Amino acid sequence: MPFMPVKFNLQKRVKLAQGLWMIYWFSVIVGILIFSLGIFFKIELRKRSEMMDNNESHLVPNLLILVGLLSCGLNAFGGKVCHDSLDPVKFAKWKPMLKSYLLLCCGFNALLLVTGLLCFLMQFAVYLTLAEGLKNSIKFYKDTDTPGRCFMKRTLDMTQIEFRCCGNNNYRDWFEVQWISNRYLDMSNDLVKDRVLSNVEGKYLMDSVPFSCCNPGSPRPCIQHHLTNNSAHYDYDHRIEELNIWTRGCREALFSYFSSMMSSIGMLVFGAILLESGDMAGLKYLTTALETMEDPENPECESEGWLLEKGVKETFSDFFTKMKSLGKTNQVDEGGEAQEAT
Repeated sequence: MPFMPVKFNLQKRVKLAQGLWMIYWFSVIVGILIFSLGIFFKIELRKRSEMMDNNESHLVPNLLILVGLLSCGLNAFGGKVCHDSLDPVKFAKWKPMLKSYLLLCCGFNALLLVTGLLCFLMQFAVYLTLAEGLKNSIKFYKDTDTPGRCFMKRTLDMTQIEFRCCGNNNYRDWFEVQWISNRYLDMSNDLVKDRVLSNVEGKYLMDSVPFSCCNPGSPRPCIQHHLTNNSAHYDYDHRIEELNIWTRGCREALFSYFSSMMSSIGMLVFGAILLESGDMAGLKYLTTALETMEDPENPECESEGWLLEKGVKETFSDFFTKMKSLGKTNQVDEGGEAQEAT
């Protein structure tokens, strides 16, 4: 007995075909959106690659671009089939391809599911890459004369301004590295020399941050030097006063940006899976309703459509039986080849 059978007349078949045609072309638009978001995500990763140590994975954006293109092609084909379904002559040329097309759609839905899951699972990898990359970016901030790192200072400054963040975890990360190049230090100055010699690693460390950490919305002029020295500034206590620099770390800010982007894209992909599933179910109903017409030459006659020709249990049983028989056939073929070889 067919699974979920539905009776159709001419009016219902026409409405189903028209509705499916609209849904298929809406799915094409969703495919274009997924493709566009994949390109946008890839560009954003490229822009931030310096702060990820060039170790960022482009698996997710590449998959998004691929499934976006496939979605456009498959759904455009489905829309064409629905458009021609009510014309027996035009539908006849599509009929032999429909079984393969539905199997291809099942495979495409599986690919969409993998892509959607990766949008969520790969967020942890992005977090780790950002943590290591930003740590090295701060370390190389001063190397404006070193090939390959010339633009690190500009990139990090623009990131801190754009994302309103400072340092890797927070602004105190700048206290642990020498972010001013020796080129701009007066080594004849006793204060500079004492500060360098007092450090075990011979670094010029300060309780200061770059200008890009400053919050322009603060009413007080930016305090970026001697942040922990209360006596260096009038009416100032670094322990209780809200500093007029960004207190959020760039790792948190960038991860929030990428994770919200990946989560939104993942939800869109899962929405596309539901849409594709609806398209497949509707097309199955439409094709079976057209195949079971009592009198194909009379468009007014009634017909019956279904999702599966047999029940769910019987369908799976037949599927596993076919798989077992296929496996046995392969074993027999391999045995025959072995005997011929001997």
